[in-house]
Amino acid sequence: MSVDPVVDPAVESAAIDHLPETLAALQCLVEVVAQLRHPTEGCPWDLAQTPESLIPYIIEEAYETVDAIRSGDRPAQAEELGDLLLQVVLQAQIASETGDFDLGAIAQGITEKLVRRHPHVFGDAVAEDAAAVRHQWDQIKATEKGQPIDQAPPLSAKLDRYVRRLPPLMAALKMSQKAAQAGFEWEDMPQVWAKFDEELAELKAAIAQRDQAAQESELGDLLFALVQVARWQRLDPAAALHSTSRRFVQRLQIMESLSDRPLENYSLSELDALWEQAKDRLRQGSRWEA
Repeated sequence: MSVDPVVDPAVESAAIDHLPETLAALQCLVEVVAQLRHPTEGCPWDLAQTPESLIPYIIEEAYETVDAIRSGDRPAQAEELGDLLLQVVLQAQIASETGDFDLGAIAQGITEKLVRRHPHVFGDAVAEDAAAVRHQWDQIKATEKGQPIDQAPPLSAKLDRYVRRLPPLMAALKMSQKAAQAGFEWEDMPQVWAKFDEELAELKAAIAQRDQAAQESELGDLLFALVQVARWQRLDPAAALHSTSRRFVQRLQIMESLSDRPLENYSLSELDALWEQAKDRLRQGSRWEA
């Protein structure tokens, strides 16, 4: 490695104690993935994968890991983190087959970055709080990318990074926050509602005209306007939608427990009655409010 971090002896000793088992387990995983990708003796599904085809699995495993962490279920966390680690190892294996990089290069790269961007831990710099660490991190990052330290990147570059790297709702909220800080802001809540009403009317018009492309564009505008409503009310739209989705599943579970046949065999009025019963059950005894 090109870095020689100064590590606390106690921390280093604790890490070394478990190092053989950790490295052995990681090596076993690497070998299993390599076998799955063996040209003649591997798995047809694994051999058919490309870095691009695996993107949905990376996203899915990341979300499942987050759900396990939120649940507080430690065994589930370990399992989901393993699934996420598999995606990293699989990407590294595919890249190693073309000579681009391997798992060792990935580990070395992130280690060097962590040491380089934490001079207050591995060097002589001082950072007394999290804000100072964040500022120092941004300065080091700018230097690495050849950008002026005292000059913030253009607003469009920041927003483009959110669009490319974050889930849509999260990206929209962060974009809205940054744009508002730069002056793209309404004066009051009635103006925000007026924008929402305007976008809703435009979506209705696009639907009436049966223009698919226009409908998608106007739906996006309406969702973005709704994100502004959430920001003004200091709400997290992604968290709100997640909560609603969970409530929907919980109500559906109760409906199924109350039914004596598959739900698709019920009439719409019967389903409405079951839905109201499920809402009542949750309202009376669940931590999720109806």
